[in-house]
Amino acid sequence: MQAYRILQSQGLGSRRDCRELIRRQQVRFDGVLVTDPEQAFACENLAFSVGAQPYRYRENAYLALHKPAGYECSRQPRDHPSVFSLLPESLLRRGVQCVGRLDQDTTGLLLFSDDGHFIHEHTSPKKQIGKTYRVTCKHPVTPDLIEQLQTGVQLHDEPAPIRARHSRALSEHQLELVIDEGKYHQVKRMIAAAGNRVDSLHRSAVGGYVLPDDLPAGAWKWLEAEELAALKTRLENALPHSSQS
Repeated sequence: MQAYRILQSQGLGSRRDCRELIRRQQVRFDGVLVTDPEQAFACENLAFSVGAQPYRYRENAYLALHKPAGYECSRQPRDHPSVFSLLPESLLRRGVQCVGRLDQDTTGLLLFSDDGHFIHEHTSPKKQIGKTYRVTCKHPVTPDLIEQLQTGVQLHDEPAPIRARHSRALSEHQLELVIDEGKYHQVKRMIAAAGNRVDSLHRSAVGGYVLPDDLPAGAWKWLEAEELAALKTRLENALPHSSQS
């Protein structure tokens, strides 16, 4: 691929901007100064820098963000800042999208990608990729509550009861809940239908990928091959780890 197109594909500016970066001798590919915007390079495993900033070529963007409370999963938020304001401009130019959504007051793991197939794979209920939540309830978590969530609760406007794939008490007021779907306010509505109320909600995992303990709220990271594979891990293999989040 031509040098300027590589930069453009990574969200580093317009065609004109990327050509100008090369002409101003700001770009190095694998440590070698690039002076011709039209020069072709192999993209696989390509490391490059623009000024002092290092990059690695990525055909697609796969990201994990530790979403703080008070952010909306929209490019045009109504009442709170957008989660997209937490990402660098280069990723916004690539057109990354939220993989599913979290309510503005919900915290935890939020995925982003510019890969449409990946987004569909990780949002379609048919794929049965569990989303794990840590739920803090207003009232004590009882065995009856857990049983209702696992056998199914009836939500307004839903034709059939909705059941959790997994639920268990973590403490007097906390439980872990895993669902396959992502219906509007689903966890909050399920807890309400079972006779309790959500005080706070945190998504700790998607599939077998657990939000890293060392990723602070508001920070993001690239997902590497091993982490992408973990997203598809079956729930039963992920549970021992998700309970630690």
